[in-house]
Amino acid sequence: MRGLYALKPWYTNRLASVLRFAVARDISPDVFTAVGVVSALGAGVAIAYGSWVLAFVLLAGRLAGANLDGAVARAQGVSRPWGFVLNELGDRAGDFAMFAGLAVLATRNGDIGWGSDWATGWVLVATICATLPTFVSVSGAGAGAQRLNGGPFGKTERCAAVILATAVPAWIPVISIVIIAGSVLTACTRLRSIHGALSASPSDPAATSAGHR
Repeated sequence: MRGLYALKPWYTNRLASVLRFAVARDISPDVFTAVGVVSALGAGVAIAYGSWVLAFVLLAGRLAGANLDGAVARAQGVSRPWGFVLNELGDRAGDFAMFAGLAVLATRNGDIGWGSDWATGWVLVATICATLPTFVSVSGAGAGAQRLNGGPFGKTERCAAVILATAVPAWIPVISIVIIAGSVLTACTRLRSIHGALSASPSDPAATSAGHR
């Protein structure tokens, strides 16, 4: 189950003109990583003020940046391990900015059905749980498995859920619970896939020794 991540090639194709421009002008992939982070920071502010339309536009920019940095790196033949690190840091910063904005919105809306304190608490738990799929994927990649992305509840689904919560603040607690459940399910799904992949591959002495340190 790849969720909305299956739409990534389609979205990347929509950005083909930007990709060609970046390659022709030799623009660094890191520029698009930065664009994604800045867009996410702006989205966090928009979310805090309940502007779901602006949040939608800026989160689309965040996803565009996340798509283009890797696409540009591959097209230019400059993919490197440090780019992987920057991409991961950018994604985590983007998630935290998005959820920080949602927490502020929950606090500002005292008329939320379960109370603003409860709503803010659920957002904070959702923020922590949203890191679990990435934690599992990065741990698996460190052990030699492929770095897994996608659903059933990945980055794109989180963005969509937060936009909906911004549009209807009264739903923040319920949507936070959906994010929590979806993130845990995704982490478990990825963990199962990684376990299967690593069990089927020869043992890596370096990874084995690292696991016993």
